Amino acid sequence: MVKHYDLAVVGSGIVGLGSALAAARKGKRVVVVERDAACVGASIRNFGFVTVTGQRRGAHWRRARRSRDVWAEVAPKAGIEVVHSGTTILARRSEAVAVAEAFLSTEMGEGCRLLSAAEAPEIAPALRREPGSEILYSPHERRVESRTAIPRLAAWLEAEMGVEFLWSTAVREVALPRIVTSRGEIRADAAIVCPGHDRSTLYAERIATAGLSVCTLQMLRVRPERKPAIEAAVMSDLSLGRYEGFADLPEAVALKARLATEEAEALAAGVHLIVVRSADGSLVVGDSHVYAEAPAPFASEKFDALILDEMDRVLDLGPWSVAERWTGSYVSSKTDVVWTDAPEPNVRIALVTGGTGASTGFALGEEVVASLGG
Repeated sequence: MVKHYDLAVVGSGIVGLGSALAAARKGKRVVVVERDAACVGASIRNFGFVTVTGQRRGAHWRRARRSRDVWAEVAPKAGIEVVHSGTTILARRSEAVAVAEAFLSTEMGEGCRLLSAAEAPEIAPALRREPGSEILYSPHERRVESRTAIPRLAAWLEAEMGVEFLWSTAVREVALPRIVTSRGEIRADAAIVCPGHDRSTLYAERIATAGLSVCTLQMLRVRPERKPAIEAAVMSDLSLGRYEGFADLPEAVALKARLATEEAEALAAGVHLIVVRSADGSLVVGDSHVYAEAPAPFASEKFDALILDEMDRVLDLGPWSVAERWTGSYVSSKTDVVWTDAPEPNVRIALVTGGTGASTGFALGEEVVASLGG
């Protein structure tokens, strides 16, 4: 007999898993169909940085807050370690300080503050504090090791939430209630397609209307010789000029103008700084952004150097070495941070289009499942 489900989710990235979780919590019979033998895409090739502070103001910022809360609930159940919490942003330029101060006056600044001279050595001892600089601190963020967190989340969904997984199975057609796969046919009352940066397999004509490109980023794992004094994620002026929750503020105009003069190479490479610590004391550092019609197949040594130079300007780590380098790719929109579509009744396409899947995927999954009703 052909097996029948309430919902079929195509894709095992964080948006797919978030959708499966939301549906399973409603008592739905859910299957996740993944063409690879494991999740190998953008959802594991990132910082594992669940970011609230700096997300686009409004709905996306609220998605991040909700997703952070879901991570906090699910992580201990799934055996996922929260390695550290919070974010420290070193505002080195006076224009960056003005952006940080303006941010604190918005609703997004709730719970955040500028660290006092007494607090800075305790909360952010590794930051290179210069005269006139300030450190913006947010308590809201969480850091997980994405390469292990995503597999553990999938295993927990299967073992505890009753979600079934079909690995190494490509979906060739969705024609509800029929779903044709490379391993035969299944049936479902509804489907959510989460294709990541694959824009040509399912509903290619619909996805083409979104005007998406592919963003490729570079990241590194750095091993300091001594244990780094980092207990929160680290960002810098470049992040204040890039993350929309900061960069869209009127006060950011002056910062972006100064960065355009002083950091032209970094801006051309889409470089800004994020540093997070792993449980073994190594640091995940990035990143850069290259936009094209396909993933960039070759990494740039120049981009790595720009990232590492910014890291050294911001952090006092002592001697360090690079242990790993990798790239990741996600779909990107010039206007949207998420893109959803309803190509057929009871079918949804769901994409995070701004590189914030770890931060907002759970909430987006809840929204998409709710849009199907029931």
